[in-house]
Amino acid sequence: MGLLGYLKQYRIQDMKELSENDKKEPLPCEGSLEGKTAVITGATSGIGLETARLFARKGADLICLNRDPEKSDRVEKELKEKYNCNIKTIYVDFTSFEQVGKAADALLSLTVPIDVIIYNAGVFNTTKQFTADGVEMVFQVNHLGSFFLNYKLKEKLKKENRARIIYVNSEGHRFALAGVHLNDLAWRRHIYTGLKSYGTAKTAQLLTMQKFDEYFSDCSVTVNAMHPGNVRSNMGNNNGRLYRKMHEKLVLSSAKDPEISARALLYHAASEDVSGVSGRFYNFTTDEKPAPHARDKNRVDAVWNKSLELCGLS
Repeated sequence: MGLLGYLKQYRIQDMKELSENDKKEPLPCEGSLEGKTAVITGATSGIGLETARLFARKGADLICLNRDPEKSDRVEKELKEKYNCNIKTIYVDFTSFEQVGKAADALLSLTVPIDVIIYNAGVFNTTKQFTADGVEMVFQVNHLGSFFLNYKLKEKLKKENRARIIYVNSEGHRFALAGVHLNDLAWRRHIYTGLKSYGTAKTAQLLTMQKFDEYFSDCSVTVNAMHPGNVRSNMGNNNGRLYRKMHEKLVLSSAKDPEISARALLYHAASEDVSGVSGRFYNFTTDEKPAPHARDKNRVDAVWNKSLELCGLS
């Protein structure tokens, strides 16, 4: 379906609900994570760090997938001292399929079951960049990294029959108005912008989530996606000075503390209210309808198969 077809599916009521949902606070969660194992990607700053702190306080054993050893050491030290947390770090750079594969192998070798997975690691680029694997960086880090891990873990997770998988997705998926251009993921025939590349990756994540939901439909594993709100983070700090100044003035000036996102993730990880609920997109903790191009069932298989191909899994 083309851009016009997707635009025709938008409804004023949907956009009104989106605006209202952005103003809501996450629903409270009194659930405990005591004795549960939670995997968090990108846990050294922003949403990932605040989630690690909150989950540690709630009694979870943590496995953090991080890139920076120095920052990881600081996080480990803090959480052990404050909460006596059982925490382990697996070092991985999501721009490398080889490293993601090794991280998947490490998770597969665990002798304890995985109760929660938070896919949080991400990047925002204003200029087109490619990884050593030859893939546009935002698409690889924000979509293919979590896709690769989830695909490799799916049999283990189904056997353990308990995990809650939560993607930190984004309302930013709406910027990919025409969906995922599978024939031009290198952006040679389309104009590259930070918002469009970010939206494309998040759209691909939502489309392939439908396939994972189908795979887990006969067991207790759930997979959902969540918009974490406009919160302060290091996302985009890798870009130029002009971008950073504009971002600080136009976006971060009204941004909230990432602790609010952590509270929403705790709800999805531990609340009985969403036990057994799967395949949904949430604005914090409010169930919301994604953009038309991100729920197009006719595109699911194509995006899934291309993701397998790019990850070397097909």
